Amino acid sequence: MLNLRFAVSVFSVYLLGLGAGVVSSQDYPIKPIRILTGTAASASDFASRIIAQGLTGNWGQQVIVDNRAIIFATETVAKAAPDGYTLLYTASTLWILPLIRNNVSYDPVKDFAPISLAVSTPNILVVHPSVAANNVKGLIALAKAKPGELNYASGGAGASNHLAAELFKAMAGVNMVRVNYKGAGPAVNALVGGQVQVMFATASGVAPHIKSGRLRALAVSSAKPAAAYPNLPTIAAAGLPGYESAQTSGLFAPAKTSGPIIRRLNQEIVRILNHADVKEKFYNFGVEPVGSSPEQFAATIKSEMTSMGKVIRDANIRDE
Repeated sequence: MLNLRFAVSVFSVYLLGLGAGVVSSQDYPIKPIRILTGTAASASDFASRIIAQGLTGNWGQQVIVDNRAIIFATETVAKAAPDGYTLLYTASTLWILPLIRNNVSYDPVKDFAPISLAVSTPNILVVHPSVAANNVKGLIALAKAKPGELNYASGGAGASNHLAAELFKAMAGVNMVRVNYKGAGPAVNALVGGQVQVMFATASGVAPHIKSGRLRALAVSSAKPAAAYPNLPTIAAAGLPGYESAQTSGLFAPAKTSGPIIRRLNQEIVRILNHADVKEKFYNFGVEPVGSSPEQFAATIKSEMTSMGKVIRDANIRDE
């Protein structure tokens, strides 16, 4: 009788545990959510705060944006409890870094559960006004006529502007020399100052200089024209068929987060990204709101790791 009562008691606890799991998925969230992302005032911070504000308003639970060094943020979320209360917003650094650095402490595929691709940030191919090229075909012709004489600026190794330039070089068959700077800001300043001639830069970084005439915009790197620059052709349409490059970013949960929680987060985030006022905010910042299913986001990551992995290997790009 004692053993039977014990067995019944254990089974009851088990059932209660299952019930709690179901309730936690259905009632989620029941406490504040934390989104870890990169430095304040960055593109990831901007997107995180828009999404956090939307989630807070929809759910009535506070969603906090926690700015950290991106490696710390990534490692923290990888080790966090898979309960949906600790999330990561990051760009393609998450899956590009392991391709250029040997000692990365996380696995971009095994340690995270993609929630939604949030935005895509195309680069604008810009040149200093002294460059004798008014379009993509002209730049390619100039680079072929003067191999090794054109310099392009980029941020750190593996940054979106770096990979975009290396992909351009490979597909166009040209030799341009990379000049590395500690971030996109100093790189843009060097381009405006004429120390380098070419750069693949985000719209937010170069828009004032394009407007003032201190830089000349030739094309956008995305597959489709950018909403912020609808009059600019794509690089693919302007002389380099098949070219496509953009920095993608989105939200992740720790691996093993339950499917119902992932789906609930995904539905709300996609809904937020589709609001007209939210789209307008992103367009004004020079990025394209996307929104995707978790499966589509996972496929995008896999595709980028394959395509950019080849660029990285061929150009022998390693973390500096």
